[in-house]
Amino acid sequence: MVAAVRTVLGDIAPGELGVCDAHDHLFLRSPVLPGQELDDPEPAAARLRAFHALGGRAVVQWTPHGMGREAGALAALSRATGTHVVAATGLHQAAHYPPELLDRIRDDLAALFVAEVTEGIGDTGVRAGLIKVAGAFHTLDAHARLTMTAAAGAHHRTGAPIAVHLELGTAALDVLELLCGELGVPPHRVVLGHLGRSPDGAVQREAARAGAFLAFDGPSRANHATDWRLPEELAELAGAGFTGQLMLGGDTTVPETPGMPYLLRRLRPRLEEVLGAEAMETVLVANPARAFAFEAPVESGSARGGPSPDGPPGA
Repeated sequence: MVAAVRTVLGDIAPGELGVCDAHDHLFLRSPVLPGQELDDPEPAAARLRAFHALGGRAVVQWTPHGMGREAGALAALSRATGTHVVAATGLHQAAHYPPELLDRIRDDLAALFVAEVTEGIGDTGVRAGLIKVAGAFHTLDAHARLTMTAAAGAHHRTGAPIAVHLELGTAALDVLELLCGELGVPPHRVVLGHLGRSPDGAVQREAARAGAFLAFDGPSRANHATDWRLPEELAELAGAGFTGQLMLGGDTTVPETPGMPYLLRRLRPRLEEVLGAEAMETVLVANPARAFAFEAPVESGSARGGPSPDGPPGA
């Protein structure tokens, strides 16, 4: 058993991950976002190349099952740009799916998640490196409880980390009560996303005290009203001793999102002024390496095909 991060090109040692966008989307389709699909490989490649040119070396795509992950394209983009990419299994909120799809998979979700982590997504041979699920606004509805229960079961069988979409940043403590309190998932195997969208310092500190990783992701037009609070939120959490649990993501959900290049071009220097360069190295490099690593069998040669840290010539 060896600690590994499962990328779309195979397992790598956590220390190889490098500067990481801990929550983003290269491909995403949803009926909730008609006409705003991320389904073109060329803009995705351009974003990855721009991110790589700024020092980025890894992107964790949180797009789950049934939302246009394009696992095969992720592998091609990873090879072409020299950027590690981690894909997700799991399930988002019910609104993002046709009812007939949910009816077809609802009764065997844990097995689906396990298969996508251990065997591959469809016939691509690309294995998922995390399980993505979602809460509801200030609560966990029946769909959230179903998917989180399946995610916990899949985690216990595979060791894969669980990443959680918090609707507008809410219900973080309910998520931890269910996943960790009732279902036995170790808190450090849980990544809470979107906490900054509900800038409640007391909740953020309690989630950090519980031991979860906290992903602050954005900015975006939809969440502009709270994005500007990010430096003070991170400074408060770091001052309380939680630097080792903080991560950042671009969360590109529609084409106009500033996204992954902005994360390093503008946001990193702004946050370095508040946190310092050493803390930002922890947030961007050390924390994702721990959060997205899991104990799993590493087959002989499974690290084959990982992109060069410097990327291909001209990347």
